[in-house]
Amino acid sequence: MFKNLLPNQYVQSIYEINLGELQKKGIRAIITDLDNTLVEWDRPEATPEVREWVKRIKEHDMAVTIVSNNTEKRVKAFADPEEMVFIHSARKPMRRSFVRACQQMEVTPEETVVVGDQIFTDVLGGNRAGLQTILVVPVAKSDGLATLLNRRAERFVLRWMRKKGLIQWENQD
Repeated sequence: MFKNLLPNQYVQSIYEINLGELQKKGIRAIITDLDNTLVEWDRPEATPEVREWVKRIKEHDMAVTIVSNNTEKRVKAFADPEEMVFIHSARKPMRRSFVRACQQMEVTPEETVVVGDQIFTDVLGGNRAGLQTILVVPVAKSDGLATLLNRRAERFVLRWMRKKGLIQWENQD
């Protein structure tokens, strides 16, 4: 029942993702969430660290696309200055936007990893689309109302998974 909620990997931040290891595993593309994955949900622009991370992705000959449930205005304002491809209003965890991102990057699901901060949108959607998934700790401690409700349910699921021995991560929720 909870299989689609389990990420393949769990890290503290995007900066802990080993791009070389992903490349060795055949990963050629990254689909990333925006809010609370790359930057705080209320930060309009990329930080210098995010810019450097995106640069390193490209240096590893990997493609990157932002897939966000947020509005076109929000995602475009962030992505355009960074010359990043994006899909807005993605309706995650539905598979459609993940599949579309793979098609746009000309990669297969097996060559793609999803990076995000939410189990019920990023991980569930990525797993349903047959992609590898990496869950990151949210950048900000605050969230919008809808995300707050998701976080509460996520904490319940993570506790249950830990209790059943399905995950062995440090207590991060």
